[in-house]
Amino acid sequence: MRRVLEDEQYQVSILQEGKDAFIRVKSMLPDLLILDLKLGDMSGQDVLKELKSDAATADIPVIVYTAAVLEADEVSRLIENNPQFYNGVYLLRKPFELTVLLDKVEELLDVTGR
Repeated sequence: MRRVLEDEQYQVSILQEGKDAFIRVKSMLPDLLILDLKLGDMSGQDVLKELKSDAATADIPVIVYTAAVLEADEVSRLIENNPQFYNGVYLLRKPFELTVLLDKVEELLDVTGR
């Protein structure tokens, strides 16, 4: 995924640990975040909630992806039940074509003017 994004001239930063993700995202303020819900040390859902709860990071668009069916369904319900809070959050279920990801990245960056 990283190579495909970099080939399209996107600057990519990788965070491996969820516990540091919020602090790093808040300091970097990226144009877009791609978040795997399966993080080793922390739930991706917890990272997402923390990001959307903070005024500095709440407007960053987030593409969430996972292969876990139950987790994907839960995130989908969160978005549907509270669309204002989860505004700018989009779910991709694995497996997905990288062209789908690239199209969503391009769409979100165009919409937000980033």
